[in-house]
Amino acid sequence: MENTLHFIGIDVAKAKLDVDMLRPDGRHRSKKFANTPKGHDELVSWLRGHEVLNAHICMEATGTYMEDVAAHLCDAGYQVSIINPMLSKAFVQSQGIRSKTDTVDAKQLAYFCREKRPAVWEPPHPLERALRALVLRHQALTEMHVQEQNRRESTRGVQLPSINMHLLWLETELKRIEKQIKDLTDDDPDMKHRRKLLDSIPGIGPKTSAVLLAYVGLKERFREARQFAAFAGLTPKLHESGSSINRASRMSKMGHTSLRRALYMPAMVTLYKTEWGRVFRERLEKNGKNAKLIIGAMMRKLAQVAYGVLKSGRPFDATLHTENACVA
Repeated sequence: MENTLHFIGIDVAKAKLDVDMLRPDGRHRSKKFANTPKGHDELVSWLRGHEVLNAHICMEATGTYMEDVAAHLCDAGYQVSIINPMLSKAFVQSQGIRSKTDTVDAKQLAYFCREKRPAVWEPPHPLERALRALVLRHQALTEMHVQEQNRRESTRGVQLPSINMHLLWLETELKRIEKQIKDLTDDDPDMKHRRKLLDSIPGIGPKTSAVLLAYVGLKERFREARQFAAFAGLTPKLHESGSSINRASRMSKMGHTSLRRALYMPAMVTLYKTEWGRVFRERLEKNGKNAKLIIGAMMRKLAQVAYGVLKSGRPFDATLHTENACVA
């Protein structure tokens, strides 16, 4: 039993995990767990209770909801694969399955794992996990700050003291987290060097470089820049069918929202405040692209440029990118 491989599918949601265990004899066991640290511990205990010591576990890439449980299962010694949702969707369609429930999805992920044997996911370094947690917290507090500022502009006087106190706390906490992020990257020589490489890119400041480092990390887990752009959900999504349907491409958004959010303002700055961004923007405008598409294209370009400087170990070369932007 100890060496027998089980295949397990997990349908991940923000609050819960639907787990399906496909046993070697073809039978299934299923159970739901909370998507919390306690729930993750209970999931491992459940697997151990069924003597599942050797398992290949498959789950879809669903924003950040799956990362903690995936890392916890890796730490427990299990093989974990995180797949593109489009792959599992295509697999389910090929099986002729029409039902769409969390339980069914978990079962199909277990079958997908057994049939396709997807590549095993490598958990991020503990430093990357800590940095990612900090940048996500910083983004959440920044959103709160914007909301409170908007409330202050439209509220009546009786609420102002409370709003102002909250704004003061948010600003203090944001500065504290920014220092914590800087200290975390300064304390590791490799991470500090990689941060300096990102800082050489015009338009990318400390906050954006921290987000990029949190997801690119210390290891080259992407073979090419386009893969990193796809990971962020910035690659174009085409919609073509025969000769009658040929819609304009649009951003796929099948990736990390926090990465896209972090690149929006840098893209705006690059397009309108830097020479290579201006050339890039004017070329796309001549090709009939609207402002929204141009911003999305620059977000994708910045993700690729960031990956490029990290992989090469060389700072940003504005001349090179200005020349490339001029190419039709």
